[in-house]
Amino acid sequence: MPYFLFAQQTEQSALSFKWEEITSPQFTRAVTLAGGVCVIPMGVIEKHGPHLPLGTDMFEARETAFRAVQKEYAIVFPPYFMGQIFEARHQAGTLAYSNDLLWKMLEETCNELSRNGLKKIILKNGHGGNSGFLQYFCQSQLASRKDYIVVLFREGNDQVNGPEIKSLKKAKVDGHAGEEETSMMSVIRPDLVDQDAIKSQSGLNQNRLDKLPFGYTGIWWYADYPNHYASDVAQPSKRLGELLLESEASQLAVLIKYLKNNNTVEELQEEFNKRADNPVIK
Repeated sequence: MPYFLFAQQTEQSALSFKWEEITSPQFTRAVTLAGGVCVIPMGVIEKHGPHLPLGTDMFEARETAFRAVQKEYAIVFPPYFMGQIFEARHQAGTLAYSNDLLWKMLEETCNELSRNGLKKIILKNGHGGNSGFLQYFCQSQLASRKDYIVVLFREGNDQVNGPEIKSLKKAKVDGHAGEEETSMMSVIRPDLVDQDAIKSQSGLNQNRLDKLPFGYTGIWWYADYPNHYASDVAQPSKRLGELLLESEASQLAVLIKYLKNNNTVEELQEEFNKRADNPVIK
């Protein structure tokens, strides 16, 4: 191994990747080692069936990020739980913030990251209910000129681990608080998985809007899964949980490495902004 790579790896191993653990004098060096990349693992506080903790999405998103940045160094933002979760307001423990606050928190967080030298921001979403919100947030970056980029991580097919993951899965219905999430939490925090409660509530689809023709409504999730639980089998498999975490972490590490060594997104964004400023000029 070339000496400069060995020295860099040694320094990275000695420097924390968790924002909240880095000292202020260390922070400049951390930004340099990260290539200006910061990962925001985004969760939410909501019911996860009768057996998983309210912070499950946050635990899973952060664990994936932690594993990824140990493969390819980047800074990981502190716990972030401000997400879209209006559909779970009927369940105890849910924190559902207003639209304006959700938007401003994420926007100002990105602005502060940029001010601190982190110009390449990766959103690692751990909550399904955030999907539409975060895609729109990324699209809105084109509304005005920014001196940073925002990229939403999207998991793809895993040619290596995919076959074993598929072979281990037993659930026919596996969504919210289901087999996959329960397995991951059994790896991350097994002490927070209440296995005795797994079957205490139904996670089956109630199909209470199955006759609604050609339409979408925000109440669809409550109509199908009023217990905020979507699974027929949620028994944990630590092997499955480990594979799921490693699979996603490996793909996230690839994205981090790309952004550290490639400026195409920034260049295209700047080209777009110049053309948007004067769209009638050829």
